[in-house]
Amino acid sequence: MDRDSRREAPIDGSELETLHGLLNYHRDTLRWKCSGLTDEQLQRSMEPTQMTLAGLVLHLTMVEAGWFNLSFAGGVSMPGWLQVADLQDPDWAWKHARDVTSEQLWAWFDEAVAVSDRVVAEAAASNEGLATVGADPEEPVSMRWLLSHMVEEYARHNGHADLLREAIDGVTGD
Repeated sequence: MDRDSRREAPIDGSELETLHGLLNYHRDTLRWKCSGLTDEQLQRSMEPTQMTLAGLVLHLTMVEAGWFNLSFAGGVSMPGWLQVADLQDPDWAWKHARDVTSEQLWAWFDEAVAVSDRVVAEAAASNEGLATVGADPEEPVSMRWLLSHMVEEYARHNGHADLLREAIDGVTGD
């Protein structure tokens, strides 16, 4: 993945197409920020933070699966990482990413994205594409809110990824 290979959001798409397109752009940006690095580089933290690029990938994998698959769709697929996760540890993704190869991280990420995209497509195909649905009936969320939240989540963490990448090997970019 490189800067020019990222998918752009449609300028004149529907609301759902535009939000999903923006999410794909940010997913691709994360891939770009991590491309060409060794496992050791992906797992390296830079002072003063303990954050790593590998940790960002695993965190966003869990966020994808948590929101789209487990919460919005009610658990349509068992995420591969769930079998090894310590759900009692809120920092599990950040710590565990140091023990996982980049191949495994990206396999889990790709799995989560594929399920998320299926959930978005199914919501779009229904008459309730932007309907209010959620795991907590007291605080349901719409697909509109979920896609907006995920764009925000990736955008924030891609800023972290940009700083970490520059500290690792000097590569910069938007």
